[in-house]
Amino acid sequence: MKSDWQALIISYVYVLAVIGVGEGLRKWRGYSTEFTRKLTHIGVGMWAFGTVLLFQHWYFAIVPPLSFVLLNYISYRGQIFKSVELGEKGNLGTVYFPISFAIIICLFWDRPNLLVASLMPMTWGDALAAILGRRYGQRKYSMLGSTRSVEGSLAMFLFSWLSVFLALLLLSPLSPLAGGDGGRWQASLLYALAVAVFATLVEALSPWHMDNLTVPLLAAALLYLVRQVRI
Repeated sequence: MKSDWQALIISYVYVLAVIGVGEGLRKWRGYSTEFTRKLTHIGVGMWAFGTVLLFQHWYFAIVPPLSFVLLNYISYRGQIFKSVELGEKGNLGTVYFPISFAIIICLFWDRPNLLVASLMPMTWGDALAAILGRRYGQRKYSMLGSTRSVEGSLAMFLFSWLSVFLALLLLSPLSPLAGGDGGRWQASLLYALAVAVFATLVEALSPWHMDNLTVPLLAAALLYLVRQVRI
């Protein structure tokens, strides 16, 4: 039987372990803060699966992200978790993301596949766009004062599409894993494509570091419009 109290404990242990791994890689392996920040971002974002699988009630599930809004702001002010802080004044991305996480939990608690899918473009798409764009990005473009690369945006699109597709497929009550209609993968693929295109455009147009709010929340808004579709 699920226990919300046990889920709370597991969630804090998990997130702190992810941050610890990021700190270890930064200190002992010499990885850049940008890399460990995105690696931590992926790890924390993947807790979306733990949220829908372990918690029974939404009002318990929002406790971890809401508490990390405060903890991440304290870290930002004091540069406590250096593996997730870039030291840039006004860079509140680590604060914005758990805000988005909590809002999406409230919005989609009754549709776990949509809840997780809403967070995947930011979790995988944005993180790998930054990592691969920084490493391989040569074709630069600017929009609304922000400079990005074509290679990074392509990574954003591809990894958003894949991660949203898997979330929609695997967590759908009609998925093959749940004993449902195996043909639902086509619908999941189509909706994931729409979300990936939309999220890539939103990320490219978002003001400085606001994509931690705009990408997941607008992806959620798009999925909300099609929430009556059985996927």
